[in-house]
Amino acid sequence: MFTGIVESLGTVTAVTPQGARSRLTIEAPGMTDLAHGESIAVGGVCLTVAEHDGSMWTADVMRVTLETTTLGGLAPGDRVNLERAVPAGGRLGGHIMQGHVDGVATLVERDSHPDWDTLTFEVPEDLTRYVVRKGSIALGGVSLTVAELDGTRVTVSLIPTTLAETTFGAMTVGDRVNVEVDVVAKYVEKLVRS
Repeated sequence: MFTGIVESLGTVTAVTPQGARSRLTIEAPGMTDLAHGESIAVGGVCLTVAEHDGSMWTADVMRVTLETTTLGGLAPGDRVNLERAVPAGGRLGGHIMQGHVDGVATLVERDSHPDWDTLTFEVPEDLTRYVVRKGSIALGGVSLTVAELDGTRVTVSLIPTTLAETTFGAMTVGDRVNVEVDVVAKYVEKLVRS
């Protein structure tokens, strides 16, 4: 389980295609105590540490993940939001996330202010039923509050800390992010339909 509180801003150092999968290598400042098999959310996608050496680590990414998330478009030098799985008894600083991406959103508008930025994303229509104004949404692996919801457009307001410590600070219109909607809403919907 993850909470959407980014621990480190990593840099992709290599993407190595290997048939039905690719190996993704990331430099993760401050993550020098990684363990083999540990789960790390990369831009909101749960990956498993296959190899590690100091702050460098590698994960295997299956073709379906490459095709349905933003990971398929990563290249050396790209920055990614990183979060380790929450330990039992750890703080739930954001909201409950699984690292199982539901879709990909595109940044369609960015409005910068002296003390915050507002970013508006176009979210896949089939996901909007799980999004509510003032509710939580995970974009790029970051737990955010929905400031406005207008059809398929989701707007979030970001404070300077979020802009400085995540990939959102450098995002431009047209950039894509992974979306994970509220898992509780999906379970409630299934139970109600039953």
